Amino acid sequence: MNPLASRPWLSSYAEGVPAEIEPVTQTLVDMLDEAVARYPQRVALEFFGAVTTYAELGEQVARAAEGLRRRGVRAGDRVALILPNCPQHVVAFYAAQRLGAIVVEHNPRYTAPELRHLFEVHYATVAIVWDAVADTIAEFPSDIRPAHIVAVTLPDAMPWRMRAMLRLPVKKARESRAALTQRPTAKGVIAWSDVAGARRVSRKVPRPALDDTAVLQFTSGTTGRPKAAILTHGNLRSNAAQSVAWVPGLVPGGEVFYAVLPLFHAYGLTLCLTTAISIGARIVLFPTFEVGMTMDAIRRTPPTFLPAVPPIYDALARATSRAGIDLSSLRNAISGAMALPAATVQRWEKATGGILVEGYGMTESSPISIGNPMGPLRRTGTVGLPFPSTDIRVVDPEDPTVDRASGEPGELLVRGPQVFQGYWKQPDETARTLLAGGWLRTGDIVTADAGGFVTVVDRIKELIITGGFNISPSEVENALLLNPDLVDAAVVGIPRADGGEVVTAAVVMREGADFDAEAIRDLVRSHLAAYKVPRAIVSFDTLPRSLVGKVLRREVREELVRRRQG
Repeated sequence: MNPLASRPWLSSYAEGVPAEIEPVTQTLVDMLDEAVARYPQRVALEFFGAVTTYAELGEQVARAAEGLRRRGVRAGDRVALILPNCPQHVVAFYAAQRLGAIVVEHNPRYTAPELRHLFEVHYATVAIVWDAVADTIAEFPSDIRPAHIVAVTLPDAMPWRMRAMLRLPVKKARESRAALTQRPTAKGVIAWSDVAGARRVSRKVPRPALDDTAVLQFTSGTTGRPKAAILTHGNLRSNAAQSVAWVPGLVPGGEVFYAVLPLFHAYGLTLCLTTAISIGARIVLFPTFEVGMTMDAIRRTPPTFLPAVPPIYDALARATSRAGIDLSSLRNAISGAMALPAATVQRWEKATGGILVEGYGMTESSPISIGNPMGPLRRTGTVGLPFPSTDIRVVDPEDPTVDRASGEPGELLVRGPQVFQGYWKQPDETARTLLAGGWLRTGDIVTADAGGFVTVVDRIKELIITGGFNISPSEVENALLLNPDLVDAAVVGIPRADGGEVVTAAVVMREGADFDAEAIRDLVRSHLAAYKVPRAIVSFDTLPRSLVGKVLRREVREELVRRRQG
């Protein structure tokens, strides 16, 4: 019998948090329409000081929806978004939703081979992309190249003075001043203004239903081949409602959310896009996190709610303290994607006077399923309690029909309205992950105490978490082994003090080959996004393997930790 079936965690909920949310009836389109109707003159989006009201956002979405419709987008078609955080991203997302199309989010830092693989999965009709990567998509083979490629130029959404000065902070060569100002050049690439300038979409155009797929969100698998999680309007709207219910002090129409998390990531999408819109919040958009840029925004528009990852909280707390910037407007902050150190919590809460708690989720649960109470009952070191309308089980990883006793480690199962519908065109993977009764296998080993507080112990999937992103070790290993001088490789995450991990590779060189870590790294960099490239590469004579030949990554990790400590 499941010892958690009685929901013992309800007694530890913050005051005002319900056991259940009302079943949602709104699609994401309905949710936006309601926000536009209730808060027409309030600011919806802010980008380097340029603002867009909810009425203007609704108008822009309706026009962009018609622009997409004229280019053949219909219900069920995939619309690829390859954009940093910017107003055009928000408009494009909701414009596609209005037509009943399926948004597929992509990391704009991905390399051409990474993007090409994803397009081979979803076959998007239209791609709306940062103009710095438009030529990359235009060069795809004809069988996967979208019929229309729409290029977005970031400065078009900035204040006019900033457009002239182009003082956007940059870190990468591809984010250079030239990249920021370039215009569509490749054949078949059109400007965003050509789509966004259409008349409003007709009310007669069918709207999506609650059970329709809204988003395909890619998630790393253990095979090194990302899978696309199917998230419906109901899944995403439910998770937004759960998130709002979890923070009972939120003020509809009065919150300022800082979108430092990328909207293409499930965490940023839910908290900074759907949840914020659902309560009429002002969303301050950042194309990338940079401390100076964020402090400028704080001076201009103090935030009230910040979803982020531990390194961001540490960096902001230290920098604002040195600069004498007041953070007292930040009442609520939720950390996810990696472990939250107690020292980070203390530093942040001293700087803000607000509260910082840790939560837990995964792409397959839209993504949030567990969170610490937003109040004195929270427990630092745990990921908290199941969200409203969410049930959990802790089971034997080898036999998920067998429940573990309180305090015993086991695999976490989750059930709730936010749980996804399966993997796009991968029925076998879906069957392995979604069990009878709607239970989602998370692949994480946890303990749950008698009160329902969950602590993550280990990950079955062996994913590496760095900067809030999941990295498949197999994907990086495959890139490493393209080097003819390597005969074997294992990639693991080595824990850092801030709760994240350092991508570390153990490699075996072919006989007679010289070990050159930088040369190995350069080849990987040509195939994978920069954050996936191993920070440390260590030469091994041989790698430990099981009787069936599988590399024992746990033993590799232990050896690497011993070498570092020695």
